[in-house]
Amino acid sequence: MKRVKPSTQLLYLLKSARRLAQDIEARAIVMLAELPYDFKEITKLLRKVELVVTADKPDVQRAVTEDEVKLVPLLHEPQTRQLQMSQALLEAIADELLKPGDKIVAVYASYDRDKADTMSIINLTEHLAKLTSRDLQRLETTVPLETLRRVVDIAVEIGREGREGKPVGTILVVGDHRKVLPLSHEAVHDPFRGYSQKERHIRSPRTKESIKEIAQIDGAFIVTAEGIVQSAGRILDAPAEGLTLSKGLGARHWAAAAISKVTKCIAITVSESTGTVRIFQNGIVVLRIEPMDRAMTWADVETEAPT
Repeated sequence: MKRVKPSTQLLYLLKSARRLAQDIEARAIVMLAELPYDFKEITKLLRKVELVVTADKPDVQRAVTEDEVKLVPLLHEPQTRQLQMSQALLEAIADELLKPGDKIVAVYASYDRDKADTMSIINLTEHLAKLTSRDLQRLETTVPLETLRRVVDIAVEIGREGREGKPVGTILVVGDHRKVLPLSHEAVHDPFRGYSQKERHIRSPRTKESIKEIAQIDGAFIVTAEGIVQSAGRILDAPAEGLTLSKGLGARHWAAAAISKVTKCIAITVSESTGTVRIFQNGIVVLRIEPMDRAMTWADVETEAPT
């Protein structure tokens, strides 16, 4: 495969990244690559600092693999650099290339997609423990932000704590419940049937605890856009056609992807084996949250428009 020679600018940036990584004792340099460079030469330049490359282009992925450098493949989708790097770091942790608590130096292009011009220090503990309202607003759903935040909070708590010391996996489907319900059937008698809407609202501490308890049995929770638990213990029947998911994801994730593709819902899964929370929309994972020892915190970021 023909390789692209790194520009003088990129070489200077990588040397600076190496010095910075050594000074702060970073775990690795994570490079978001757009071109098939000679990655063996880059690893020699970085000396003893480990290189992890993330890319969405097949030719770049192939070059990284051929050069025997650690690769984090990304789906080819129109996304911001920040979101691409966030997903890459989560994938790297899932693949055990990095660990929560590691410090890394990220190298990527901010302005020209083919020219790396930026490096950042990222503490993965802080990075993974925070989720901004903007992360959820990017989903462009009719489900109110407050409802999404509450459901995500519940899912994260289930993933982090389990129930009575035991790991728990579940699905919470939010929004478009009138279309979701006909695409599902009861696995068990509905524990929420017969209660008033007030008693089934996710704002209620009792409802929250009930969800955590009932999550131990099979089946999904169906939550309306207004935050009412419409039903629980449902088996999702949407066809899993035309879906592409990462290796290792089981039936729960396929069911969530499928229901999010054929309806306008947001499907949230909690992995029983890892506690990882995945948020599905339009049949794909749009956000992923790794379990942390401490509670996830919401961080609202304010920005000003450029003058």
